[in-house]
Amino acid sequence: MPLRTANIIGSGPNGLAAAITLAQRGTAVTVYERNDRIGGACSTAEVTLPGFHHDLGSSVYPLGVASPFFKSLPLEQYGLRWIEPDAPLAHPLDDGTAVLLEHSAKETAAQFTPYDCRAWRSLFASSIADWPALADGVMHPLLSIPTNPLAMASFGLDAIRSATSLARRFRTDHARALFAGCAAHSVLPLTHVASAAAGLTLATAAHTTGWPIVAGGAQALSNALGAHLESLGGRIVVNAEVSDLRDLPEADVTLFDTSVASLERISGPALSSGYINRLRRFKPGPGIFKLDWALSDPIPWHAADCSRAATVHLGGTLQEIARSEDDMFHGRSNHNPFVLLVQPSLFDPTRAPEGQHTAWAYCHVPAGSTEDLTEVLEAQVARFAPGFRDTILARRASNGAALAAWNPNLAGGDISGGAMTLSQLLFRPTARGYRTSNPKLFLCSSSTPPGGGVHGMCGHLAALTALRAHD
Repeated sequence: MPLRTANIIGSGPNGLAAAITLAQRGTAVTVYERNDRIGGACSTAEVTLPGFHHDLGSSVYPLGVASPFFKSLPLEQYGLRWIEPDAPLAHPLDDGTAVLLEHSAKETAAQFTPYDCRAWRSLFASSIADWPALADGVMHPLLSIPTNPLAMASFGLDAIRSATSLARRFRTDHARALFAGCAAHSVLPLTHVASAAAGLTLATAAHTTGWPIVAGGAQALSNALGAHLESLGGRIVVNAEVSDLRDLPEADVTLFDTSVASLERISGPALSSGYINRLRRFKPGPGIFKLDWALSDPIPWHAADCSRAATVHLGGTLQEIARSEDDMFHGRSNHNPFVLLVQPSLFDPTRAPEGQHTAWAYCHVPAGSTEDLTEVLEAQVARFAPGFRDTILARRASNGAALAAWNPNLAGGDISGGAMTLSQLLFRPTARGYRTSNPKLFLCSSSTPPGGGVHGMCGHLAALTALRAHD
């Protein structure tokens, strides 16, 4: 029987994508959001000083601009505008230079020795040529049949490897460090199977569709999704925390853009004990410690080329990055962490008062860590930008507990919806995928395939699953 009504718990990009998918097909949809604004971890607010607009979670969207679902929507009609920095990524080193991930693989490779130049171009040649098919493939469940099996198979031969083993294709610290920083977005030890996949995917995205930010901040993407949903007749209710399924009106289905823990807590006896036991075996990912800064001036990078990129990776060599990521994954502190930094106001002046700037950075930490790493993280920035501390007007620090208090989906500071290990990508969070033990309840968050990243595909695919289940 066709779906007539649906409730969505959570208004992150996946929840909104699920709602849009259902509304496009005539289902009456209502989205419930616990906070006073939509977007979840894709939102923007003034959290340091007036006039300084900070992205509270995500900020750079290589998978968003490449998302098959987002590309199918008229989001530009609702104010969405992508801003592509001059270079997707900068990675400074201790010798005062920086290696840049350029839009062109040829220009990126030209920074390296002749051997590494050939190795970089060879590694990415097929994935760049096949990117439309690969983007579609990596944003679907791994066990699904890809639209281009040969392209996915070729990509998979390298993606299944560990980042450290694949990085041995290069002979210099510059090339190895650049790839290692991209691979570290997997939030896995770089020695783990399939940790290379994130590096391959993100570098290929940089060489094709880019690493854009959103004009006005992440909130503009969520607002565009919300406005499109409302144009289709969908409803959004904010300041509406759902603690129990009985808090909601009756509907044919309910989709959860939540963590697996929230799914269990809210659903209670509506789920079978066997399914709940399987949920409890789903492992959370490591957390993050994040700083948001209001700055008087641009970050004074020693390597001036760092100002060409919105995203900067701070971690030195492959060996240093690998050590940091191994420590955090196994619950050990590391006071020389790999740091991901974004400086959006260099490319979007609406983020701060005239002449001033915003930036944020985070490092991966053991799950649930409450350690204050402000000094450690700022020292890592100052290592590559002497005088950085002199530009700080105000800061806000967020550990895992603070992030979870704002957004329970980020329990322990986990921004990936669960560890991105190979087994948990194949069965995320269980072999049922989006389905639960209750035919009226579905999970549509980043805890489902294809996993973390702002692309909306988890919600879109979960909604299609719910529609098929009620044909």
